[in-house]
Parts: sequence; C-alpha cells; structure tokens
Amino acid sequence: MTNGFGRRKFLLYSSTGLATSLLLKACSAPSDTSTDSNGDTTATGGGDSGDTIKVGILHSLSGTMAISEKSVVDAEMLAIEEINEAGGVLGKQIEVIQEDGQSDWPTFAEKAKKLIDQDKVVAVFGCWTSASRKAVRPVFEEKKHMLWYPVQYEGQECDQNIFYTGAAPNQQIEPAVEWLLEEKGKEFFLVGSDYVFPRTANTIIKAQLEEKGGKTVGEDYLPLGNTEVTPIITKIKAALCFERGRALCWIYYQCLS
Repeated sequence: MTNGFGRRKFLLYSSTGLATSLLLKACSAPSDTSTDSNGDTTATGGGDSGDTIKVGILHSLSGTMAISEKSVVDAEMLAIEEINEAGGVLGKQIEVIQEDGQSDWPTFAEKAKKLIDQDKVVAVFGCWTSASRKAVRPVFEEKKHMLWYPVQYEGQECDQNIFYTGAAPNQQIEPAVEWLLEEKGKEFFLVGSDYVFPRTANTIIKAQLEEKGGKTVGEDYLPLGNTEVTPIITKIKAALCFERGRALCWIYYQCLS
C-alpha cells in the first residue's frame, strides 16, 4: 500500500471478507460432521461456543518465513479487533486460536488438522508460500473446511475450500514483463527462491517471453532462506558478457525470501 487510502481500503476489504466468511460458517449447523479415511467422525461446523466464534490463524511465527508472515498476522488481528469493536458477528465476539507453522510445510498440515478437529474453528486464515498452501489443501478438502489464503500466488489452482485473495500472474507479473519488454529490453535473467511460486512464475515468464520475442538468458534459484547470492551474480555477469554484443540484459528478480 502506498498511501493511507490504500491501507484503509485493504482493512475495509479484509474486515468485510472476514465478517462474511464467519457469518456464513456461523449460520451452519454446529453438529455437521464428516467421516475421514480412518472412519473417524469429525466436526465440520462448530466454532460457535457460548459468546464467541472461533477462528484459526495459521502462519509462520518462527523460521525463515516469519519475517513475511508476522505482518499478515498483524493485519488479520487488526481486522478481527475492528470487527469485535463494531459488535462482532451475530452478536458474538471473534475468538482467535493462533498456531505457528514454523516455516515447515508438514507442520502446517498438522496445525491445520488441530485447528479444525480439536479447536473446532469455523474458518482458518493462513499460509504464505504456495508450498505451505499445497500442504494444507488436502486437509481442508477432507474436512470440508475453509482456508482464506491472503497473498499473491502462482495461479493454476482452484479449490472450493480455499478463498484466494491475492493477485495471480496475469494481474501482477505479466503486466510487469510487458512493460519491461517495451521500455527496457528483450533479455531476462530469472532468479527466485527454490519453491513452487518462483519456479511456476518463471515458467510463465519464459512462455510469455517466447511469445513476445523476448529471451531468457539465464535462470537460477536459491534455497529458501539462503542469502549467499555471489554465485548467481557471477552467472548474471557471465550472461551479460555473452549478450553484451547484441543488447543489455535486464533482470526480473522475484525472489521472496
């Protein structure tokens, strides 16, 4: 967000979306159940306990991704605080159950099961990386529960149990590449962290460059959390030297670590 109006719109939309989700889930019968693969029955409704409605927040509060996800937790908690101050949902206050995904994808899946089965939340707001989202997706599908995913992602996925709130490549990456091709140059060196989103995004970029007459002169990835970029810089310099006789190489850098 670049200005106060943008931040106000973000909080307004977040609060409205959160309240709508809770309203729909809270109106469902608390006794709804589903049977898992082991034959055990688990609650898919619930979360409506006394004077509160329970929601889960599942983000990395520790590990590599904490630096990014803590700010999302702050935004979600602020939205919930504003809803509660305005009277809550159906006259009830929202109660937050918070879990730490620990920047570990299997841990995300375990914590999602806990929030649904033990804490019986009505909805979960969580994940950042596409890898963590894909890890919890089978849980929400099996439990017929709802995940609100709050950030941009690589697209190419649609699920009735996940509400994707962020931009996809056709809204964010492709227009940027289009501008670079028109204003800066035709040669790109693609860099990213080594997980789902950067690799998928770069695949989309390469296809776009091929269609538009651009060229990928190099591509490399860093393990998530790695800060040693010297080898990649060396490769970029080598690519620049190779292409220098024809054109300047422009770098599209979309590493999220």
